Amino acid sequence: MENPNRRKVLMTGGALGALGALSAATPAQASALWTWSPKGSVAGAGAGADPKGVWDPEVDQLVASLLDGGAVPGVNEKLKTWRTNGQALPSGLPAELRNWMEQARQLPSWTDRAKLDLAVDFNERRGLYLGVTYGFASGMMSTVIPREARAVYYSKGGADMRDRITKTAKLGYDIGTADAFKPDGEMIVTCVKTRLAHAGVRHLLPQSPHWQKVADEEKPISQADIMVTWHSLPTTVMQNLVKWKIPIPADDSAAFLHSWQVTASLLGVLDEYIPNSWDEANAQALQVLDPILAPTPEGIKLADMLLNLATIVPGGPLKYVTKPILGALTRYVLGDEIAGWLKIRRYPFWDTVFEVAWEPFIRVREGILELEDAPGLVQQFYWLFDEIIRVAALLVLSGGDFPISIEIPTGNNPDYPDD
Repeated sequence: MENPNRRKVLMTGGALGALGALSAATPAQASALWTWSPKGSVAGAGAGADPKGVWDPEVDQLVASLLDGGAVPGVNEKLKTWRTNGQALPSGLPAELRNWMEQARQLPSWTDRAKLDLAVDFNERRGLYLGVTYGFASGMMSTVIPREARAVYYSKGGADMRDRITKTAKLGYDIGTADAFKPDGEMIVTCVKTRLAHAGVRHLLPQSPHWQKVADEEKPISQADIMVTWHSLPTTVMQNLVKWKIPIPADDSAAFLHSWQVTASLLGVLDEYIPNSWDEANAQALQVLDPILAPTPEGIKLADMLLNLATIVPGGPLKYVTKPILGALTRYVLGDEIAGWLKIRRYPFWDTVFEVAWEPFIRVREGILELEDAPGLVQQFYWLFDEIIRVAALLVLSGGDFPISIEIPTGNNPDYPDD
């Protein structure tokens, strides 16, 4: 039986961390030439074309046709019933869409089932760390990826952040489940629906005059954009696990990477852009992610929404303390510069808690230090994380329609009536 606490952690981390997964774009001022070699990819070869000029043409054309023909609301209703990987596609879908989805739901030929099984075990044992890093390394980082922040803000999801996070949480949660890529799991379904949603945003967002005023690209969600979001998730997560000196066997590390390689493929990324190792992932991220992080007015607003989300939960008992806790955790994970960009104030008590107690907390979690022998601050740290996980899980699970169904958007942010 799946550990319910791990479910809360992964759902919570997914809620914030997968914010970028359904976003409309990602790498901001990416003016540098593309130099990463396809020899370092899972394909081992490729044309080497700059992914900033590569999209997803087949599904883009298909979804644009559905949107222009008014068919998307009906398609979304049918897709609500498609929930598990092995389930037959709903009847009544347009034939062209059905044919595309049957192809898109296939795992790549290079999938290693043994690694995917090991990744399940890794997720079970490292669930707490993954939840924290998905949420606060990856999720908050998305607000300082300018293209991503602007796209989230001006797309339909920007008008209802709880609904958006409820749906984007599925990616971060589904990849950590025991049956993620198996017939009874939901990860393949989530990826295919996300790919359809991406195509919808690519068609709709360029029609927004508000997005056009700030965008530095004609069309969002290129292959480069998706990989920047990808690096803000597994690459950034693994970098933090290493930084925190969490002992991870090589097989576990490779299995975790493989689960995300398969995910990238299911999201429509070409094999020649998917790194074949952590060294290659770090090299690619150094070129496409690190240099483009920067503040934007939209990102600052989104970050404030995320830090205030607990106040949305009716009667949330920690609504007055959660923002300081989340702000301090964000500063600890992402550093002073990014916290400054996002206008996150300092919280001396909570800043000290994370600075002093995080590494001893890890040593307790790893069995290196007995809890009763740890400083009192570390013992309180356990309660702190239980409360963060509980409140954030309550937020995610208390709103929206269930089962959660990712949909093709039919418009942009309705707060802008002239879109």
